[in-house]
Amino acid sequence: MGDCVLRIEKLTKRFGANVAVDAATLDVDKPCMIGIIGRSGAGKSTLLRMINRLADASEGSVTFEGRDVTALTGAARRAWQADCAMIFQQFNLVPRMDVVSNVLHGTLNRRSTLATVFNLFPMDDIHQAIDILDRLGIAEHAPKRAEALSGGQQQRVAIARALMQDPKIILADEPIASLDPMNAQTVMEALRRIHEEDGRTVIANLHTLDTARRYCDRVIGMRDGRIVFDGLPEQLTTGVAREIYGADSSFSEAATSTEIGALDKVHTLEMEAEAYV
Repeated sequence: MGDCVLRIEKLTKRFGANVAVDAATLDVDKPCMIGIIGRSGAGKSTLLRMINRLADASEGSVTFEGRDVTALTGAARRAWQADCAMIFQQFNLVPRMDVVSNVLHGTLNRRSTLATVFNLFPMDDIHQAIDILDRLGIAEHAPKRAEALSGGQQQRVAIARALMQDPKIILADEPIASLDPMNAQTVMEALRRIHEEDGRTVIANLHTLDTARRYCDRVIGMRDGRIVFDGLPEQLTTGVAREIYGADSSFSEAATSTEIGALDKVHTLEMEAEAYV
């Protein structure tokens, strides 16, 4: 089958009688940006958590660059979680801590307990954190408390913290689900640049089809814990989307769009419809 950067083989997660992820199999042969779509409860988040080892698999394996990460324990497992950074929908920042310190928390895996307790950071790390914030367009916010920033800015701080780990792969679990269209676009563009400029694999759970088509090289569709679609963005037709989401002919992807233009179009259509009522 050849060498793979990432291989997921028959990965399964059970919660009692419920199967959250059912024999998921996926090969990634080179760094790319992958979008995973599917309705709530399809198993998207559980899949990412098993890849990162925040959750243990019931069956199957995850192999990265020839290493079986599902078998790792202790320090080796923590080292993998440094190589495989996780970005969450709710940012997971320390609200009352300044932005640059939140970013520096991405280095905790390689710092001593004493340094962590007293919040002591090497000057080189501080400069690196500010450089990453500058790259993401928010360096001027470095001394502010995280809670003072907008949602989109906080998500970019979370991305900066992930980059401080210098990961080989970045997993993003619904990174734009709680953001407005403008901030969602900014965050997705940042993730895309990270893939293109750094050559890092980025896998993001997404809730809209247009976002997956616009930013991803490959799209995975999940339904009831199974991977039911694996293809190029242009292959993600409305008909395929209906199958992934288990929807009927009334399914409209425009109504769930994060694209500003598409939202304006939906609003215009609604106004036109009201004019005939």
